[in-house]
Amino acid sequence: MSDPKFGLAGIMGWPVAHSRSPTLHNYWIKKYGLLGAYVQLPVAPGQLEVALPGLAALGFRGCNITIPHKVDALKLVHELDPVARRMGAINTIVVQPDGSLKGFNNDGFGYIQSLLDAKPDWRADAGPVTVLGAGGAARAVVLSLAERGAKAIRLLNRTLDKAQALADEFGGPVRALPWEDRHDALEGAALLVNTTNQGMHGNPALDLDLRKLPVQALVSDVIYVPQETPLLAAARLRGNPTVNGLGMLLNQARPAFHAWFGVMPEITPELRRAIVATL
Repeated sequence: MSDPKFGLAGIMGWPVAHSRSPTLHNYWIKKYGLLGAYVQLPVAPGQLEVALPGLAALGFRGCNITIPHKVDALKLVHELDPVARRMGAINTIVVQPDGSLKGFNNDGFGYIQSLLDAKPDWRADAGPVTVLGAGGAARAVVLSLAERGAKAIRLLNRTLDKAQALADEFGGPVRALPWEDRHDALEGAALLVNTTNQGMHGNPALDLDLRKLPVQALVSDVIYVPQETPLLAAARLRGNPTVNGLGMLLNQARPAFHAWFGVMPEITPELRRAIVATL
């Protein structure tokens, strides 16, 4: 059982030194005058089965799960939130009063809220959505968009089989298209989402011709380092509204913090500045 006064949580992954989550959660702990700490938990692949049962014994209220453990951790918790089960991955664990572990995935919540923060009148059913990539981030984005009422989701990935597998699994509005069709797949879209690592610091820019994208379409990138990827810069220059991945990072943390510390934290301009200063 964890200390009822001192709250302990952390980020479990390999590596975790780059994570902004400690800055984020420790900011909130201080802001709300709580007794607690949020720490790095570097756990190498192959050690997860040993590490997770230790959370309760060490007095942790829970932890975030990041790469490469999001899928494997799902099989090691005692209970799964239905959303996490459908996403096939978890990013948050809450230690229950009896010491058992419950897995959640708040990435989809964080993503949708980031769009609403940037554009309060945004609607998932405003028109077709084009999503690039078919990894973990794409799973969260596609599932949450479908649940919000998106009627057509065009999913494109360098490996068509991976996109097709996701489309087959989620069904409904999701349709896989070949990567070479990505330029044409922008026609009539109301939302464009990049979930690949193309454009991330140290990676090549995404090769995408925006000419067929309507100028009123919202362009979203789950990357936040840099804050403006080449895709977002190109979209902004042609007049499209844009949103980067920082809002997703901040918003996915809120329900986790609430579960561990009993406070639903706010995202303030001061917090954004504190995180941006670390980028």
